Amino acid sequence: MSAHRTTLRRAGTVAALATAGVLAAAGVASAHVTVHPESYAKGATDGVLTFRVPNEEDKASTTKVQVYLPTDHPVLGVLVTPQNGWTAKVTTSKLKTPVKTDDGTITDAVSQITWTGGKIGAGQYEDFNVAFGQLPDDTDQLAFKTLQTYSDGNVVRWIEEAAAGDDEPENPAPVLKLTAKESEDGDGAPAASASAAAGSTKSGSDTSSSSSASDSDSTARGLGIAGLIVGVLGLAAGAFAIVRSRTPRS
Repeated sequence: MSAHRTTLRRAGTVAALATAGVLAAAGVASAHVTVHPESYAKGATDGVLTFRVPNEEDKASTTKVQVYLPTDHPVLGVLVTPQNGWTAKVTTSKLKTPVKTDDGTITDAVSQITWTGGKIGAGQYEDFNVAFGQLPDDTDQLAFKTLQTYSDGNVVRWIEEAAAGDDEPENPAPVLKLTAKESEDGDGAPAASASAAAGSTKSGSDTSSSSSASDSDSTARGLGIAGLIVGVLGLAAGAFAIVRSRTPRS
């Protein structure tokens, strides 16, 4: 009987360690800067993008965030939401290729937004909301390269873009997927609704910098589920070992 208990205890230990390892990996995977929602329809109008910036340092605070908007596929009509404790500086650039719209030809667009003056402490995150008038309709995704500066002078460059089929890079840039336009009869991929965007804005405004960075993304949840599966398999292996040890005596 003692041998049976030892076998089961060892199996449980292995399962617990495996689960903890997977969950730890999930925490790391969710710690980079992200943009929400994850997708919009091409050419979508009057929406909101939320840039979520978690603090990864234990002994330093995030004191500066710089988000670079692409100018080869510009985002038009950008407006910055006032952020408690932060000051936003918006930089515009001349477009190489002007964009024709129903309201006329656009020759300039926002190319950079810099937030300073605030602080994101250890184990915390901050949501920065940006409204837009129109997204481009001539590309499948937009990468928003971001620089995160800490109080100790360290700068994390979230600027890497993964090639098709490659694993996620170590410091990935926030990427917004652009789906097919929704047709008049309702076919095609739906755009993220303005009401959902407004909800995101309200959530971002109500969330203070004391919010926990444990608010993981879909990747982290997937890894967490995988960890639970590993734990179940470990317990099953222990039970199987007990049955085998009893079979000769039977």
